[in-house]
Amino acid sequence: MFLLEVNNLSLSFTQYQRGLKQKNIQVISDLSLSIQEGEILAVVGSSGSGKSLLAHAILGILPKNASLSGRLYYGGQELTAKRQKELRGKEIAFIPQSVNFLDPLMQIGQQVRTSSQVGSEKGIAKGKGGEKEKDRDRDREKGRVKDRAKDKGREKQRKIFDRYELDYDVENYYPFQISGGMARRVLVASAVVGGPKLIIADEPTPGLHHEVVKEALGHLRELADEGTAIMLITHDIATALEVADRIAVFYAGTIVEIAWASEFTDHGDKLRHPYTKALWMALPQNGFLPILGRQPSPSEPPPGCLFQPRCSLSSKSSSTNNSSCSQEAPVMRELRSGKVRCHFAT
Repeated sequence: MFLLEVNNLSLSFTQYQRGLKQKNIQVISDLSLSIQEGEILAVVGSSGSGKSLLAHAILGILPKNASLSGRLYYGGQELTAKRQKELRGKEIAFIPQSVNFLDPLMQIGQQVRTSSQVGSEKGIAKGKGGEKEKDRDRDREKGRVKDRAKDKGREKQRKIFDRYELDYDVENYYPFQISGGMARRVLVASAVVGGPKLIIADEPTPGLHHEVVKEALGHLRELADEGTAIMLITHDIATALEVADRIAVFYAGTIVEIAWASEFTDHGDKLRHPYTKALWMALPQNGFLPILGRQPSPSEPPPGCLFQPRCSLSSKSSSTNNSSCSQEAPVMRELRSGKVRCHFAT
């Protein structure tokens, strides 16, 4: 059973135009994917394709002008707004792409301990009587519970500091006092300290030195090997291939292919979608071959297949094939142990 399933997800935003007219702009359309425990699924695509919005939809942190359709399932049960709120930060953790998500006014140790959720105090039932001795006993018990929770929280925080090679002194620092690489490790530590079952990492390594990137991705692979499901959102397909089990290729607000990482070899002959092959061949080690055109704007999507205006497969096909691509949007289908959104992929 999959831990997370996204079925036919579509997302649009209502925007006001001149004269108070409203317009709906669809940024994600008919998107489906799934993740198992112990797996890293990399969602790869260019900037502006809607990858981060997918993460926000799963977490339930979209703005009020967002309209969502489709179904989300977590652990076999529908992921409603109520469940999202209950699981967010606990079973479902988020590693954001910006270190600005750290609270600038809170010390690092306190932020990590807060994320662990172990400091939450369980209520102690109050008796009906108003006897002072019983009241004092209850107060003393509450104090002991708080002290135990604080000790447990600090112990858990320091264990996670050991794991990510953060000195204990860092717990007394504020975010402005640490380096970018250290801030990245703090974000990861904050996400994993509570023992989540699913981690969504949104561009967790931008602008970092290669060794730091390798270290951060190694931590994610280690967590996956221990059973955690990881969704790694990135525009860097080469980096994703170092740790991912499967690659979901994002284009213009939808998934066009889901392939095994092992299929990204040679000239991409095992890949299914022309855009996936183009991404692979655009890497420097594969010839640095660009493709013409650009990704369509969400406000002006082309009819039919979103990739058709740039697709070599469509342009080289017969006029009948070309007509199908420009008029009818392809659906996601299974092909050679993977999935592809293309009329003529074989």
